[in-house]
Amino acid sequence: MLPEISLNILNIAQNSIVADASLIQITVDETTEGHLLKVEIEDDGTGMSEETVASVTDPFFTTRKTRSVGLGLPFFKQEAESTGGMFHILSEPGKGTVVTAIFCTDHIDCMPLGDINATIHSLVVMNPQIDFLYHRIVDNQSFVLDTRQMKEILGDVPFDTPEVSAFLKDYLQTNEAELMQDRQVII
Repeated sequence: MLPEISLNILNIAQNSIVADASLIQITVDETTEGHLLKVEIEDDGTGMSEETVASVTDPFFTTRKTRSVGLGLPFFKQEAESTGGMFHILSEPGKGTVVTAIFCTDHIDCMPLGDINATIHSLVVMNPQIDFLYHRIVDNQSFVLDTRQMKEILGDVPFDTPEVSAFLKDYLQTNEAELMQDRQVII
C-alpha cells in the first residue's frame, strides 16, 4: 500500500500515460464539513473493455508484460473503501478512463493526501508530451492548472527548464496555501 493518496494519484496517472493519453485531468475535491475527499483521474487514452474493468481491481490481474500482478488500482480501491468511501471505474475502449475514489477523511484508516503539489509538478515536468488539467478544490474554493494554457504562453520553452519548473512549483504551493488558509475549521 502507498502511504499517501497523492502517490496513488501518481500511480493511476502513470497508467493513463501508458494508455497513450494526450490529456489527463486530475481533480482533488475536499469538503471539510462533510469530511470527504474526492479524487478523480480522467484520461483520453486507449480505455478498457468491460471485461478488463471488471478484472482490473483484482491484484492478480494486470495487462503489463513485465510482472504478473497489478496493485495500483486494487490498493486505491481498498484504501477508499476502508474509510467508508467508494471507488468506481468508467472506461470505454478508444475513449478513455475515469477513476473516481471518495475517502471519508474523518475515518481512522484514511491516509493523508500527502504532497499533491509535488505529484502534479512531477507529472507535468516529466511528461511534456501530455497535457494536464489539475483542478484543486477545498470547500468550494478552487484553482486550476492547465498545461495547454501554459504551453501557449511558453511556446517552445519546456516545463523542465529550471525557471519554468520553479514557477510551476511555486504556483502550486502558493495556490494550495491560499486554499488551506481559507479552509473552514470543523471541530
